[in-house]
Amino acid sequence: MSTIIVAHSIGATNDGNWYPALAADLRSEGHRVVVPQLPDPDAPQPDAWLKTLTEAAADSPATDTVLVGHSLGGVSILRLLERHDTGARGAFAGLLLVASMARSVGYEQLAGFFQPSFDWPVIKAAAGRARVLHAGDDPVTGAATGDHVMQFVTGLAATAIITPSGGHFPSTGEDCRSLPDAVDLIRGILEGRGQRQPAARGLGR
Repeated sequence: MSTIIVAHSIGATNDGNWYPALAADLRSEGHRVVVPQLPDPDAPQPDAWLKTLTEAAADSPATDTVLVGHSLGGVSILRLLERHDTGARGAFAGLLLVASMARSVGYEQLAGFFQPSFDWPVIKAAAGRARVLHAGDDPVTGAATGDHVMQFVTGLAATAIITPSGGHFPSTGEDCRSLPDAVDLIRGILEGRGQRQPAARGLGR
């Protein structure tokens, strides 16, 4: 049994969007899935989100834990990895970033999540097998979607899947109650445990 920790997006709750369906699918396969409720989701603070996720991750061995971050939750997961003691605890089994950002996308109230700049080599060493799921029509990253994804591909040696549509999984006002691609990517990470992390690969679907 492995542990999957899911960090939800800004403005969301841990029982909304596609999180319950993902948890149900993976629990049915014997895995432990934790979706902590992050504090003040409508007015998030980086230290509070990081503290909650760090506490959630402390309950299981890193080497048997997959971290999943959606949107701003993915940014907090990157900060967790940046502070992880890889030498003492080992790297995580893997990382999945869903519609996440590699840098600020212009929301001043969220600037603290992106300062200072990410230490990509440290994060890569802690992340294990990194995967990225992004939509080509994501309105949050907009025309810079490819730049964010390529930062993950080059900085984390991540494999990326870009769907033609899907928005921000979901975009504001839309509904997304299941995300099979995310479940499949997590399964792939778990099946590949113990294998050497692949070199950066191109985008594809």
